[in-house]
Amino acid sequence: MIRRIIQIDQEKCNGCGACAEACHEGAIAMVDGKAQLMRDDYCDGLGDCLPTCPTGAITFVEREAAAYDEAAVLQNKAQKAQAAPFSGCPGHVVKTFQRGAAPAAAAGKQESQLGQWPCQIKLVPVKAPYFQGAKLLIAADCTAYAYGAFHGDFIRGRVTLIGCPKLDEGDYAEKLTAILRENDIQSVTVARMEVPCCGGIENAVKRALQQSGKFIPWRVAVISTDGRILSD
Repeated sequence: MIRRIIQIDQEKCNGCGACAEACHEGAIAMVDGKAQLMRDDYCDGLGDCLPTCPTGAITFVEREAAAYDEAAVLQNKAQKAQAAPFSGCPGHVVKTFQRGAAPAAAAGKQESQLGQWPCQIKLVPVKAPYFQGAKLLIAADCTAYAYGAFHGDFIRGRVTLIGCPKLDEGDYAEKLTAILRENDIQSVTVARMEVPCCGGIENAVKRALQQSGKFIPWRVAVISTDGRILSD
């Protein structure tokens, strides 16, 4: 049948996960850091997900699609409820970590390694003296809180830009593209959390690197919510 259904533009999607959280029917899921419509028959065509998207990646289209199956949606919800009591963005899962007493610093108070200001992606200028010949760190906000040695292991010796793809409005790719294109950046390190919505910052950097027209070495470090480096 021809009916109204959502369509997700993968180029515009920043991976924030807001649409998947807003979709009460479970039609949308995060796959490789991008939102995808998983089943046509789970989409009721009402569009609760549309206003939550910060980049305008979701639109309505009229196309051949299976009819909305409310019974299948309810069955899927029941199965998910049995498998996992929590439903929603993984970044909202409440956790408590058992920490031992912090050892006394061997050489006194640890100094900040932040070498420039501002550091928010939204606030930093496109051109600044500190960008010339810089090693760039683009980090999700939460990484510095989750990983205890963040200043020493990541910020030291790098120009640091931070942001949250879920909470900040818009997309970082255009601003980052301009920074990479207009300055002599030597390398890019991305630090992100393991939660799916944090994939938005990695995807923005990847697109910025492609659009800059430059070959710049880059790496991605993924940090767990309990403060471990999962991949680097």
